[in-house]
Amino acid sequence: MVAAAPILTRKSEELPAELPRGSELPEDLDPLADGILMEHQKLWLEDESPLKICEKGRRTGITFAEMLGCTLKAAASRSAGGENCFYIGDTKDKGREAIGYVAHFAKVIAGEIVQIEEFLFEDEQPDGSTKHISAYRVRFASGFRVEALSSNPANIRGLQGTVVIDEAAFHKDVREVIDAVNAVLIWNSSVRIISTHNGMLNPFNELIREARAGKNKYKVHKYSFGDAVGNGLYRRVCLMSGTEWSQEAEDDWEQTIRGAYGTRTAAMAQELDVVPSDLEGAALTRVQIEACMAEGIPVHVLRKDDGFKNLSAAERKKAVEDWCQTHLQPVLKALDPNLDHFMGEDFARTGDATDIIILEKGKDLRLRTKLIVELRNIPFVQQWEVLQWLLDRVPRFRKGAMDRGGNGAYLAEQAALKYGARIEEVSFSREWYELQMPPYIEAFSDKTILLPKHEDIVRDHQALQYVDGIIRVPKDFRFQGTDGLYRHGDSAIAGALAWYAANSELHEFGYTPVPAPGRADDDTPDTRPWWASPLGAGLRGSAF
Repeated sequence: MVAAAPILTRKSEELPAELPRGSELPEDLDPLADGILMEHQKLWLEDESPLKICEKGRRTGITFAEMLGCTLKAAASRSAGGENCFYIGDTKDKGREAIGYVAHFAKVIAGEIVQIEEFLFEDEQPDGSTKHISAYRVRFASGFRVEALSSNPANIRGLQGTVVIDEAAFHKDVREVIDAVNAVLIWNSSVRIISTHNGMLNPFNELIREARAGKNKYKVHKYSFGDAVGNGLYRRVCLMSGTEWSQEAEDDWEQTIRGAYGTRTAAMAQELDVVPSDLEGAALTRVQIEACMAEGIPVHVLRKDDGFKNLSAAERKKAVEDWCQTHLQPVLKALDPNLDHFMGEDFARTGDATDIIILEKGKDLRLRTKLIVELRNIPFVQQWEVLQWLLDRVPRFRKGAMDRGGNGAYLAEQAALKYGARIEEVSFSREWYELQMPPYIEAFSDKTILLPKHEDIVRDHQALQYVDGIIRVPKDFRFQGTDGLYRHGDSAIAGALAWYAANSELHEFGYTPVPAPGRADDDTPDTRPWWASPLGAGLRGSAF
């Protein structure tokens, strides 16, 4: 039977040649010196969240930064926040490299000449048996240590301190490791999960999607190879190799690295640009969408020909009010006045459609579509008249999110001026799609969203695609709807905006609405200016 750990202790200068001493770092390299750490490495270290994930490109220096953080923790006294740190890589070589960083940092920063110990870690299996896995350790004068375990231990749950899972997507049992490591939180420990991607369906990517959907407490960081190059990666390469930096040399170096992938563009995007290799195609299946649909949810379309804009302002206004009274008033009367309502709007003037979605948050916290209004070829002013007619009468209207891109800026601005903080003007950006679309997609898996059962709405949501690693409707993608007119995923974008509004910070208003002409329970139009209505009075007396 193999003896209990440790079975072998060596001084660093007596270790075999294949065990790195600082991973070939220059002896005088001080990672805390100005200009050594790159910006993304600093951001990673500055985030002290107990749960952190980093999805990264190859060789971006996150493991280097994390082992610096582990060195500082282990070298500190308990009163200064010191604790044990455990590094779990996917290979034995990764453990050797990580512990080499720690040995170097201990000497340069903490001033400690430490010993690197190679030992056997006794690992208790789920069936009660034990096995021994190779491990490396550095002990500090503080009494704390950094250990690098060379494979997936079964008893991670017994560790106390900071636990670092490196290249998590490539571990043999990724989900088991992730589940096990969460147990260390019981003792106020911290978890850092770092990896390049290994496919869309890998549990590492699923964990990130869950984090962005708000289903767990992990803070997600994302650093691509391009980010690292922009932050000075090649300058560090030059520092390590003793060569002179130039922009031309940097460009050639990056091109050489990317060119090495040849035609394997998906592999390059995954390993360098942080795009999971399977992350292409539709974000939702038809089965998923239809499972979140129901009959009887009203969809009302206001469509006019080009001659409508030539009518007088009074004629256009009268036509819009009559249409709202006929089609929208009965829907509003049926809304529950005790439940919160939210709005999302995707704007279009010609070609596509403006879609306005009203969501109701039930007592079960499920968000149900109560109404979709679709506007086709409607002038700007009349779109605003429809929107304010609607929002003035929606009970407990809490928040709306509106597309402020291009010509949509007019409508969004008008709404923000009238309804204040209850309207958020959204400028679509890569960051917005990256952060806000995954939760909307997850709602279809959880069945926490309900939409009208309508072919156009199905196809709008099928238009949501993975494009360069984010979920959006491709810019040039259009299809004909059931009415023969072209669509650009209009109701899907409006739905995502409404979902975003319903899950954003809400503002409380200090007023109590009273029955008045023009409310949903009265068919008499309210002709007063908005500031003279109960809504306006409440807004004037409220604090945002």
